Amino acid sequence: MQKKNPAKRRPERLVVTLLSLLFLSTAVFATVKYVFRAPELDTDKPVVTPDGTASTDVDRTDTDEPDAPGRTRREYCYNILVSGLDDDNGGSDTNILVRFDVPNKRIDLVSLPRDTLLHNEYRNNKLNFAYAKGGTELLMSQIENLLGVPVDFYVTVNLKGFIALVDQIDGVDFDIPINMDYDDPYQDLHIHFTKGPRHLNGQEAMEVVRFRHNNDGTGYGTEDIGRIGTQQAFLKAVAKQLLQIGNVKNIPALVDIFYTYVKTDLTTGNLVWLGNEALNIGTENIRFATLPGDGSGYYNKQSVYVLDAQATCDLVNEALNPYNEALTLEDMDILVP
Repeated sequence: MQKKNPAKRRPERLVVTLLSLLFLSTAVFATVKYVFRAPELDTDKPVVTPDGTASTDVDRTDTDEPDAPGRTRREYCYNILVSGLDDDNGGSDTNILVRFDVPNKRIDLVSLPRDTLLHNEYRNNKLNFAYAKGGTELLMSQIENLLGVPVDFYVTVNLKGFIALVDQIDGVDFDIPINMDYDDPYQDLHIHFTKGPRHLNGQEAMEVVRFRHNNDGTGYGTEDIGRIGTQQAFLKAVAKQLLQIGNVKNIPALVDIFYTYVKTDLTTGNLVWLGNEALNIGTENIRFATLPGDGSGYYNKQSVYVLDAQATCDLVNEALNPYNEALTLEDMDILVP
């Protein structure tokens, strides 16, 4: 019986092995590319115009076709609304519009004061009322109408989710900016802290970022604007904590928290894709800002935050505009009493 020559069989086995690896790697690559992909803009979503009407004739895709008359969208540039919900009054207590500019490796986070005055038909003209009135859809459309930019996606998180996240990363070191002494029996909310550095657990962190003024009326002086500054500083501290190598072990638990307490119209694949792109962005290109205005305004028997129209327009073009063309005040609906 003639023995098989292993030397002759080896090249055949090598070819089979290489082909198997090629097919397997191609399949894996195709699967990854399919699952983890860039968000696609909703081409059927109506564009809210400055007069408050909606048009479905406008294409909002990442193409060179006009997104609005005379404008084209920048490729892979997304506006994502991040809202913190108040479990007690049903409103959005914190709203941050995030522009994720992938090609330019830049993220802008613009805080929208909760009492921002809106031009609408409702009795309550404040921004934080929009969510309580009509949920995320109304909130997004009101912001689009106000600023003249599309809000492509949303992420909402409630207080329990915020507390759980901070606890999961073993708390956050934070420098509390002022003394805090506030009690709200209705919400069972009691905030008592001394100014200075402190390690905050989830409950304490929630209290610090919600604080607006003391029982005697003192505090930031600018109430919500001062609170926004604290929130932005806290977000930076959280980001620093999350990037510590020791928090790698927390990733599965953080994912579980996300799916328990967070609502979004971004897919898991979208989130992974955006997260991967975010790794390429330096901290110097992550910028915070607040819509400029005056918190001492009064309109329709309410204390409101009145935007500085021109300064707001300038900020929108700098930090939120996803178009290749500049926006003007005519594109926005900023009410100045």
